[in-house]
Amino acid sequence: MPDLQTYFRTEHMPTIWCAGCGHGIVLGAVLRAIDRLGLDKDRVAIVSGIGCASRAPGYLDFNTLHTTHGRALAFATGLKMARPELKVVAVVGDGDLAAIGGNHFIHAARRNIDIATVCFNNEIYGMTSGQYSPMTPTTKLATTAPYGNLERNFDLCELAKAAGATFVARGAAYYARTLSGLIEQAIKHKGFSLVEAVSQCPTYYGRRNKLGAGADMLEWQRTHAVTAEKATGLSREEMADRFIIGKLYEAEAPEYGEEYGKLIERLKGGR
Repeated sequence: MPDLQTYFRTEHMPTIWCAGCGHGIVLGAVLRAIDRLGLDKDRVAIVSGIGCASRAPGYLDFNTLHTTHGRALAFATGLKMARPELKVVAVVGDGDLAAIGGNHFIHAARRNIDIATVCFNNEIYGMTSGQYSPMTPTTKLATTAPYGNLERNFDLCELAKAAGATFVARGAAYYARTLSGLIEQAIKHKGFSLVEAVSQCPTYYGRRNKLGAGADMLEWQRTHAVTAEKATGLSREEMADRFIIGKLYEAEAPEYGEEYGKLIERLKGGR
């Protein structure tokens, strides 16, 4: 087993995350992926915005940026362009990525810039008292939806694929080993990659929707996650409250940073 302590700024521990929160599991999956890849900490950059998940870089001993709400991918893009030799990993929350950060998300995917994005999706704004996010399922309760959410939630993975991402996957905190493997593939992939990590928030989402404690919500993930292969044999009704995990899409396309570099070289040569 890897010694994950080497990746932490232990003086900043313990984390702010609530008991039963899945974010610690997801963060562990990220670190195990980095460890298996044997990446030099000085050549890894972790970038975040604002939110529960986005507090992660403060605990990590890498090059880290804790930026503004929704802007993680904007900062990550600038960093990757300035320092293309770095492995850039963005850790973001569902509200952070899909709401105020939505425009940055679709354009980072469209450019196919080499950033691995891990979305800690707990289906709620956890840090700011439980408002509904673009990932909160229809009818579920939140502080800003006391009678049930009327809006349809995004399918982040389909959105990423449609916008041009060349690696798309979904995992869950319960299936931590599978999730870590997907994150490892995303970091290795050249181009924009998204791994949606289904997490649990027992404090706001779970309590308000009477889903039980963190362990109960993990059990729900165990029984409601299905592989893409299994999903093909299920009806629409049977898939209504389930979600698909695994690698959902992978393709090759020109990577923006490399193409930009080629353009500069052509211009230097007067072509």
